Amino acid sequence: MQRFTVNIKLPARTLTGALSPHNRGAADWGWQGLIAYGCHSLVLIIDANTAQTLQVLERHKAGVVKVKWAKENYHHNLGSPYSLRLASADVTGKIIVWDVATGAARCEIQEHAKPIQDMQWLWNQDASRDLLLAVHPPNYIVLWNADTGTKLWKKSYAENILSFSFDPFDPSHLALLTSEGIVFISDFSPSKAPASSGKKVYITSPHSSPSHNKLAAATGAKKALDKVKILISNEKPSAESVTLNDCLQLSYLPSKRNYMLLLYPREILILDLEVNQTVGVIAIERTGVPFIQVIPCFQRDGLFCLHENGCVTLRVRRSNCSITGTPNEEPDPEPVQELIYDLRSQCDAIRVTKTVRPFSMVCCPVNENSAALVVSDGRIMIWELKSSFSGRNVRNSSNASPLYSPISFCGIPVGAFQNKLPDLSLDNMIGQGTIAGEEQFKSSFLQEVHLKFLLTGLLSGLPLPPFAIRMCPPLTTKNIKQYEPILAVGTSNGSVLVFHLTSGLLHKELSIHSCEVKGIEWISLTGFISFATSTPNNLGLVRNELQLVDLPTGRSIAFRGERGNDEPAIEMIKVSHLKQYLAVVFKDKPLEIWDVRTCTLLREMSKNFPTATALEWSPSHNLKSLRKKQLAAREAMARQTVASDTEVSSVESSVISLLQEAESKSELSQNISAREHFVFTGADGQVYHLTVEGNTVKDSARIPPDGSMGSITCIAWKGDILVLGDVDGNLNFWDLKARVSRGIPTHRSWVKKIRFAPGKGNQKLLAMYNDGAEIWDSKEVQMVSSLRSGRNVNFRILDVDWCTSDKVVLASDDGCIRVLDLSMKPSCFRMDEQDLIEPVWCPYLLVPRASLALKAFLLHQPWNEKYSLDITSIDYPENENIKNLLQEQLNSLSNDIKKLLLDPDFTLLQRCLLVARLYGDESELHFWTIAAHYLHSLAQEKPAKAPDTAILQEQLISPLDICYDLLCENSYFQKFQLERVNLQEVKRSTYDHTRKCADQLLLLGQTDRAVQLLLETSSENAHYYCDSLKACLVTTVTSSGPSQSTIKLVATNMIASGKLAEGVQLLCLIDKAADACRYLQTYGEWNRAAWLAKVRLNSEECADVLKRWVDHLCSPQVNQKSKAILVLLSLGCFTKVAEMLHSMRYFDRAALFVEACLKYGVFEMNDDTNKLIHAVYADYARSLKVLGFKQGAVLFASKAGESGKELLMELKQPKEEETQD
Repeated sequence: MQRFTVNIKLPARTLTGALSPHNRGAADWGWQGLIAYGCHSLVLIIDANTAQTLQVLERHKAGVVKVKWAKENYHHNLGSPYSLRLASADVTGKIIVWDVATGAARCEIQEHAKPIQDMQWLWNQDASRDLLLAVHPPNYIVLWNADTGTKLWKKSYAENILSFSFDPFDPSHLALLTSEGIVFISDFSPSKAPASSGKKVYITSPHSSPSHNKLAAATGAKKALDKVKILISNEKPSAESVTLNDCLQLSYLPSKRNYMLLLYPREILILDLEVNQTVGVIAIERTGVPFIQVIPCFQRDGLFCLHENGCVTLRVRRSNCSITGTPNEEPDPEPVQELIYDLRSQCDAIRVTKTVRPFSMVCCPVNENSAALVVSDGRIMIWELKSSFSGRNVRNSSNASPLYSPISFCGIPVGAFQNKLPDLSLDNMIGQGTIAGEEQFKSSFLQEVHLKFLLTGLLSGLPLPPFAIRMCPPLTTKNIKQYEPILAVGTSNGSVLVFHLTSGLLHKELSIHSCEVKGIEWISLTGFISFATSTPNNLGLVRNELQLVDLPTGRSIAFRGERGNDEPAIEMIKVSHLKQYLAVVFKDKPLEIWDVRTCTLLREMSKNFPTATALEWSPSHNLKSLRKKQLAAREAMARQTVASDTEVSSVESSVISLLQEAESKSELSQNISAREHFVFTGADGQVYHLTVEGNTVKDSARIPPDGSMGSITCIAWKGDILVLGDVDGNLNFWDLKARVSRGIPTHRSWVKKIRFAPGKGNQKLLAMYNDGAEIWDSKEVQMVSSLRSGRNVNFRILDVDWCTSDKVVLASDDGCIRVLDLSMKPSCFRMDEQDLIEPVWCPYLLVPRASLALKAFLLHQPWNEKYSLDITSIDYPENENIKNLLQEQLNSLSNDIKKLLLDPDFTLLQRCLLVARLYGDESELHFWTIAAHYLHSLAQEKPAKAPDTAILQEQLISPLDICYDLLCENSYFQKFQLERVNLQEVKRSTYDHTRKCADQLLLLGQTDRAVQLLLETSSENAHYYCDSLKACLVTTVTSSGPSQSTIKLVATNMIASGKLAEGVQLLCLIDKAADACRYLQTYGEWNRAAWLAKVRLNSEECADVLKRWVDHLCSPQVNQKSKAILVLLSLGCFTKVAEMLHSMRYFDRAALFVEACLKYGVFEMNDDTNKLIHAVYADYARSLKVLGFKQGAVLFASKAGESGKELLMELKQPKEEETQD
């Protein structure tokens, strides 16, 4: 007879539970749109939109302490496609870089055997995207190539490093948070380790210092002049003022340059790094809940804060234009006293207990409008910000200035009636609101916005172990129609969780018991019996609970009625093969036999009956022969009736027989009691064989003990094979047919459980020991695979069962339940093989060709004159599978996004921005944001030269955000710098600060205030004479020729002798800022030169300085061409941008940009421009052809004039050949 195993395809998967303390900081939300977090030694990947687990990465041997997604700030094409790369680090110092989609490790990195403190991918490199900087305890930072696993350099520091933060505006700047303070590194480079040991600054704790704003700088022998001398001492501050490790977190603000945030449990300090001074404090009142973590935003100056009660709050900086001076002060000319962050929104807290506390928070980096909270019990809560408009007269009661909605959507001002989606991202929810003087036209078209958090996703994990697991009865040919692979998990709190294993989702949670569930037995596909025992009292007696549960209704019945109080604990329950009888085995009390169908006790064994140590029902029974007998009797009856009653028509006779058959079936299922057998072993090792039929239990045979076996702990029986396991780890195989037995010592100590695999003829056996599990083939009597705690895995196994004929399920003490194949090797799976309940938008999962083709399909709408999201509507000759995958991706987009994509008024630039957000493509997002802004504003300027005011107003209302720093409009940039100096001036506390402010004011051209500050120097100060003379000089500088040339000569001499800053100041005094910029550039101070040009020069001179900077950025040793392109965009050099994009082979971006420029009419049309346009289109058409996107290639080849002729012929050729065929 052939072996027959019907197997439902179950993916190998891991159900995870609570996190371990090591996982506290291991969470990250990538630009790819997925959240990764550590759970014990696993890394889980979940989709934030649908809250589904997409992948479980298993390779670490110890707790995961950090996970970080790779950055996406580079141009994507077939050579560097959209791919899911993730780095994870564990307690033993191992870093693994994953290809998440396939679940394979790309490389493994190991330096020391201590937990990695922090790691980050480098963000600025045009050259390499594989660099990973990691902190290896106690005091090393190491730069790795994460693609090959090679170490590029390693550098040690004097103190223990806790974490670090890159300056988002300057790739060479890095700050380390150490156990004693902060170390600023200003010469970071991927090519070699930093030469200097950095500038060390001690933090005096905010609580101990009265003025909240002391940042004490340590003075080293080197560079003593550049140091900030607040406490002029080489030694550390006194013991009581230093609080080591009190600072929880340090990070640069990505929304504006040179600001840093320090997080303490009860306050957040905002530092201005130009003067190392606190310029803002967010403190929590005495009754408030302390902070754990804060994430600063990029698009708006806002902070997502996580508190100890699991509450996530959003604070947004109050805009300066609102006059917020308190009435009791004298009216201050400059109302800005410090940066104030107002609480704008907060979500509900969670219930914190000993085992449940918030671990970390991650924020969506693309849109910054949602945060995910990772809780220690394995829950992930996804909170999304939603905006709502309020009426004009409803004012919020707090003193916070109102937030207004932005005028533009996706980078371009939109009318009131155009489609927009305000909740797309943070910068589309709230406007900048930082410009003074626009109060008068605020009321006309700005709407006031209120923000609130909405819980949009929740994933919960398994409860804490121990678990008892049991898989539902196996799939057979009879139940194939209604079969569902369901796993019941009994937990320590008395509830039973029912999981659907094809999806891995929780199907039901049933609270049945009041104490720990010890075992579960299924009695049908939809019902089970579970038992739980309370903790024993001083007599060793417990309360036993035995419940019969019907799964569809959730109804549960106390199976043993009133019994169960104060008796010995139930050891195990076993249901017979036909699910008719139940044997209940107690610890020190004879067993009971029950009838499952009627819930009646058939027999309670007598007191002198031996207590059972192991028990198993026999698979053989007499149901078939009984049925045959019964049917034969029926048939005879039927024959008699028909014979006596011949005139009955043939139709009726068939109906009668059908009725009788139905009746006999119902009787079979209810009234026949087939005979079943079971065997059990007594404490002496003797095997007893008993028979149960109806309500009688007969004792039929006894087999004497086997001398080689110890006390028997478990028995398994299938077909003709009976297997016994004992306390010493011996397995004894009995072949009942051939009457032979074989003993195998496994040397694995106590055999806790043995189970045969389901499926006819499948003789595999799963054995569980104290230290692991093994799979045996009982036919060949040899081991198939083995799993041992401490050797190949780091968890202990609590319970095992078979899932299908070739998959096992293991529950382990790390709180996870794993479905594994016969090799029992924990493994990752390919993400594209998963069956998800809800489709997930993630173009990163497609093959590179398909993801890029999908992008082109979305960008170049409409196709054939019509807007459509149906991939079949276009000529895309790709195989059906890929087309279906693309269509699934399109269908999974939200309705709001579909509506925008199908809207004919949605411009090309807005479409580019939206697709960049959908793809999580950082470089596209920044490029199109800046391109949209400047294309729009310059196109507005061109036609209207006379009525300039309207344009200025519009520019003022929505300037480019200050997070783009040197790319902003000059007027807005100057305004921001002045506000910044005002704030520094208000906050200054020492002479050193005052001098810095005076220098800055001179550069900004604010000479009167600079003189006031210079005259404040006290006569005891060593610089008194120098400052007084400087004040005189500044006030008396005239524009007469001789004085100018003298000052210029002095300035150049100063610069030559190394006093660059002083020389530049003198040049600025005599309005020679352009020369000053040139000197700064000569000495390599490129950023400083660009800053000075933007605040002091007119637009032509400023453009010259910035163009020189562009040439520098493009030079091979700097290689920051992508930055250079952004600078050119801000200067309006659009033709040059198109040329550069084309020369860098960014064909898709170049073609889209050219198209946008043509729409706005910003190109000066001549032969060269036309040539460029045609070349761009032709190259893009070729790249689309490579993607297999035929219709797109034809479209751009036909736009490319002469350059595209040949390509068009090629593309149309195959068509003609087909028609000839």
